[in-house]
Amino acid sequence: MKRNSFLKDVFRRFFIKKVSLVSLIILVLLILASFLAPLIAPYEPDLINVDEILLPPSLKHPFGTDALGRDVFTRVLYGGRISLLVGFIAEGIAILIGIVIGSISGYFGGRIDNFLMRFVDIMLCFPVFFLILSIVAYVDPTIWNIMLILGLTGWMPVARLVRAEFLSLKEREFVLYEKVIGVDNLSIIFKHMLPNALNPVIVSAAFGIAGAILLETSLSFLGLGVQPPTPSWGNILTSGKDMLGVAWWVSFFPGIFILISVLCYNLVGEGLKDALNPKIYE
Repeated sequence: MKRNSFLKDVFRRFFIKKVSLVSLIILVLLILASFLAPLIAPYEPDLINVDEILLPPSLKHPFGTDALGRDVFTRVLYGGRISLLVGFIAEGIAILIGIVIGSISGYFGGRIDNFLMRFVDIMLCFPVFFLILSIVAYVDPTIWNIMLILGLTGWMPVARLVRAEFLSLKEREFVLYEKVIGVDNLSIIFKHMLPNALNPVIVSAAFGIAGAILLETSLSFLGLGVQPPTPSWGNILTSGKDMLGVAWWVSFFPGIFILISVLCYNLVGEGLKDALNPKIYE
């Protein structure tokens, strides 16, 4: 009952902020449109039509066409599937690694904590984007490799958040009681402490997905991310950068979708941060 009451309170506080609610609705619609692209898109994403090169937006082509006569609206929808999926999977990998390292570090403390946190500090010393560029230079830039690289270079903030929560929780009475009655460490960490430490992780995930989408589009824009002909918002943006004077729509519409998705994820994250902190409403 307490858990259900807590969730109701979180939803109530989240829905109070209309901006966060509207952002969530836009995100849901954007995700649905992207993953239902085969049903919604009027054309195939790689359908080349030399008779319709660089046509401006119209009823037939709502977002116009590109230099190969491909429908930009269709490619933006299909590109959303890639960009959003990369964001979800990459942040999922980062959260998984961050939870494991942060939990072990915060629970055991001592030399283990010192070693793991110094490793985190070393990783944070490297500029993330340049670290990703260095890794991408040595691997094949497939979708799965990009997701893995983004996840492996983005777990450090999550680890710090989880460690901080565990340092606070391990002195609580229920944890001390579990130790006294002989419950093993893994059960204490993952069954009893971790569920109580997830609030900041949930908030971090929303911001992290937005960051992963930006990193993926940045890599694709530089030609080091998802490779054509597979559409992603980043490489669609790139394909139109040399034609801005004559075909602004090729880069404009994927850029708008990137802006909307990242902004909405950040606003949802802000709403979750407030909703999961009841002290704000006291």
